[in-house]
Amino acid sequence: MPEPSYLIAAVAVMAVITFALRTIPFAILAPLRSSALVAYLGMYLPAGVMVILVMYSLRGVSVTSAPHGLPELIAVSITVAVHLWRRNAVLSIVLGTATYVALMNTVFA
Repeated sequence: MPEPSYLIAAVAVMAVITFALRTIPFAILAPLRSSALVAYLGMYLPAGVMVILVMYSLRGVSVTSAPHGLPELIAVSITVAVHLWRRNAVLSIVLGTATYVALMNTVFA
């Protein structure tokens, strides 16, 4: 078994590293709040990420075979409509997903 001083030193090093890893983001965040680049990314990045996620989700949809992507189109339309109506991402995602699952298990089963 290792010496007690070695174990204490190892725990102390781990504690310092853990503390540093948790505090560094807050120290870096303060100067970034006034950055024009961060403001620009905060404005346009969420929409870009959502477009990429939608494209990734619809990559395997076949429009040449039945049901020709109809359930996906309906679910995406519901998601967009609810988001434009309520401006609530969680609500729109949940309703769009529920619509897709309901369509796939009932109408297009």
